[in-house]
Amino acid sequence: MTTATEPVAHSATAPVLTGHAGEAVAALGSRVRFRDLYDEVGSTVYHDLAGRDTHEVRELLGRLRTLTGPVLELAAGTGRLTMPMLSLGREVTALELSASMLAVLRERLEAAPPALRQRCVLLQGDMSAFALDRRFGAVVLGTTSVSLLDAAGRVGLYRAVRAHLAPGGRFLLSTVDAADTAADTAGAADATEVALHYTAASGRGYRMFEQWSPGAQTRTVVVLPEPLPDSGPVDVCTTEIGVLSPDLLTEELVAAGFTVPVRHALPDAGVRHRDVLLETGVAP
Repeated sequence: MTTATEPVAHSATAPVLTGHAGEAVAALGSRVRFRDLYDEVGSTVYHDLAGRDTHEVRELLGRLRTLTGPVLELAAGTGRLTMPMLSLGREVTALELSASMLAVLRERLEAAPPALRQRCVLLQGDMSAFALDRRFGAVVLGTTSVSLLDAAGRVGLYRAVRAHLAPGGRFLLSTVDAADTAADTAGAADATEVALHYTAASGRGYRMFEQWSPGAQTRTVVVLPEPLPDSGPVDVCTTEIGVLSPDLLTEELVAAGFTVPVRHALPDAGVRHRDVLLETGVAP
């Protein structure tokens, strides 16, 4: 495992919350400490929640088995997809903006067998603006992380991915199928908020709220510990995520010089998620 890093700031914000999430947070009063889901505290919560999450892993590995060459993973996070890809015997370069997320992934690799960690390169950087001195047989952007970028950021992403794909290489990215999601929530008693309860592999419990009005361009995720401590500060992790339809991404990808993506259906990610894996390459 080799590492190259650059200092990148990642700040937390205190969102305006409504619904049951807003009530739960308001009841804590001054005990609340808002944390970004990708900062030094939030990244450990994220990793804990993702520990048992195998969503899209099987489908992604199935596609990678049909491809050759090294893999570039963008927005690698704490390694939910990195570790399975390394287990395939592939060489993986993992790019991640958050230093805290990257630190968790580095710890995981240090505990992994030498043969596995030696095939992984860690890089801290922005997936919308990176320049590496090599090309890859596959570029992977999973966990619907493309939704973290605005329109200008996606333009930069597409440009960078094209520059790093080897001839015949493929770009694999997942997104929420907003149309199916909206159909699933039609007629629900409360279509704007879902509350989920998790017991992570660590044994810690969490209550997660997802707030999204069907048709809205963003959704908000709020994570609290469960049960709440009787006293002292409570870390409330939040993030806001864009909702990008496969149709929109297809239009953008074609305009950026990629082929029309093939769509691979993914299993339901939760109460109301319908995700899709897009596979594309550089247009001739």
